[in-house]
Amino acid sequence: MEFLTEYGLFLAKAVTFVVAAVILISVIVSAAHKEREDDDDAGELKIAKLNEKYHKLREAIQAKLMSDSERKSFVKQNKKEQRAKKKADKSRKKTDAAEAERKPRVYVLDFDGDIKASDTDTMRRAITAVLSVADAKKDEVVIRLESGGGLVHSYGLAAAQLDRIRSKGIHLTACVDKVAASGGYMMACVADRIIASPFAILGSIGVVAQLPNFHRFLQKNEVDFEVLTAGEHKRTMTVFGENTEKGRQKFLEDLEDTHVLFKEYVSERRPDVDIAAVANGDIWFGKRALDVKLVDEIKTSDEYLIEACDRADVISVAYQRKRSLPEKLGLATSSALEHTVWKILSAFRNQKIQ
Repeated sequence: MEFLTEYGLFLAKAVTFVVAAVILISVIVSAAHKEREDDDDAGELKIAKLNEKYHKLREAIQAKLMSDSERKSFVKQNKKEQRAKKKADKSRKKTDAAEAERKPRVYVLDFDGDIKASDTDTMRRAITAVLSVADAKKDEVVIRLESGGGLVHSYGLAAAQLDRIRSKGIHLTACVDKVAASGGYMMACVADRIIASPFAILGSIGVVAQLPNFHRFLQKNEVDFEVLTAGEHKRTMTVFGENTEKGRQKFLEDLEDTHVLFKEYVSERRPDVDIAAVANGDIWFGKRALDVKLVDEIKTSDEYLIEACDRADVISVAYQRKRSLPEKLGLATSSALEHTVWKILSAFRNQKIQ
């Protein structure tokens, strides 16, 4: 028992140290990020042609399936074709006529959303770059979207960034492989076409707000907390003070008004949707979402982009911020902790299954 007690104390100290270290690193990362977030030169565009990526994958498997003689002949023929292509590209003059004859382009953007829609800034910069070169008559933008939603104003701005593409007359396609719910679906519905994988989660057209209230705890311990405001509705709900029925009712009215705006936003962009049937906060998986017209097609983003390679140059565009050393350390620590937690949960789940 003495050993277990000492071990428990040691474990508690170790956990406390790790938590303190993570908090410290997070503070450093946050401070570094705030200093850099307004710096236009703090990152760079990453451009990758996905046609070449998929072509190399096909070549790799073809080579593995060939005999030695077939492989040699294949490599020789491939090199010959590459030389001919480079020669043709080199001799081609960069004129307006040549630009008009070029293949259509599909620009691919990625958005991985958290509660604050933190990817909005990098997506904004990527969109600005694409709009400077895209041709509305022949090009397309694909947004690979993954988000379970979050803050209303944050996702409202993210959706507005996608609206910039539509306002330029450029066709926009949203691909949802995992989830586009609540604010995530607000972004997806901006697109001309929504494509989802069979079990992607979509919908959740609703608004939620929740907060704890410590008033009774403070009252029990004889701690007073005062909220002073100028304006009847300046603070309708509070964490530490006593919430009134009048304040609670006003807060609910605000939520309802936000929900109405959300429904109007979806209805304007997807007029075929029966908004009364789908705007109750429910979610739909891919195939069910197709039935209620929340999406237009069931297909993974990989399928769509591989097919696009046959008709267009498919180009991935991403703005990547250059990370400072504190930021790299913070991300590494966060990743390590997340990996450890998932390993523990997986081990516990497997133990229960057995």
